Amino acid sequence: MNITLADVKKIGNLELLAKQVVEGFITGLHKSPFHGFSVEFAEHRLYNNGDSTKYIDWKVFAKTDKLFTKRFEEETNLRCNIVLDVSSSMYYPKENNGKITFSLMAAACLLQLLQKQRDAVSLTFFSDAVQYQSETKSTNTHLHQLFVKLSQLLDFIPKEANTSLSTALSHIADRQHKRSLIVIFSDMFDNLSEMDQIMSALQHLKHNKHEVVIFNVVDKKSELEFDFEDRPYQFIDLESGQKVKLNPTQVRDAYLESLHNEKINLQLKCEQYKITLVEADIQLGWDKVMMDFLTKRAKMR
Repeated sequence: MNITLADVKKIGNLELLAKQVVEGFITGLHKSPFHGFSVEFAEHRLYNNGDSTKYIDWKVFAKTDKLFTKRFEEETNLRCNIVLDVSSSMYYPKENNGKITFSLMAAACLLQLLQKQRDAVSLTFFSDAVQYQSETKSTNTHLHQLFVKLSQLLDFIPKEANTSLSTALSHIADRQHKRSLIVIFSDMFDNLSEMDQIMSALQHLKHNKHEVVIFNVVDKKSELEFDFEDRPYQFIDLESGQKVKLNPTQVRDAYLESLHNEKINLQLKCEQYKITLVEADIQLGWDKVMMDFLTKRAKMR
């Protein structure tokens, strides 16, 4: 079931559509793919006879010659910030706003799924700067407001602007003080030139114990495989407006080699920082990509 932009506009209710799709997702999952972060250290307390020795802090004992145990608090609820790249390149292909439609539908389903678990959620939109940042709440009223914001993206006409994921991530890292799941939807193309800044911002999030998932949203056939007919084209940079006329065969090999190197670099960096990277091909449909992701994640829990 690959729901298109036309389908979403025809149905007219993104919240209802997401609810129906999530019900289908849940039916196909054996257990929830999302859980609160298991335990977090709270305080030390003096060891009493009969207490389990499992949580004795031996480092403290070495310094004080007294027995203390660690007390932990369990976090049963999750906090999630869904971060959407709303730059003009995300509205490619222009005939169906493919990448942004994919992203907002996937985000809508995540919102619905997390709300069903009574987890707290928030939205962040960014292009060259942060365009919108909601509060993190779990109320029905808050969720409805987030669906309204997502729906507005369907008819939004973006201005030409470079993407700056590093700016958005730095903004989030400075404001997200409690451990959270950060889910990012972005094509990552224009960000690869500033990979060092992006990785520095991601490292900051990981240092603060956030979990990070990146959906690298692409039209695989045209953007990753550069699959165009052997004839002249006029290519337009959606973020700068720059135009160039050429035959794809003239640049295909160099383009694919450069893109391959950048993809490998991104994958290696994500593995290094234990960041989940999902290649999200919009031609597969957002529902298939999300179901595959959620199923895999549920099995890991």
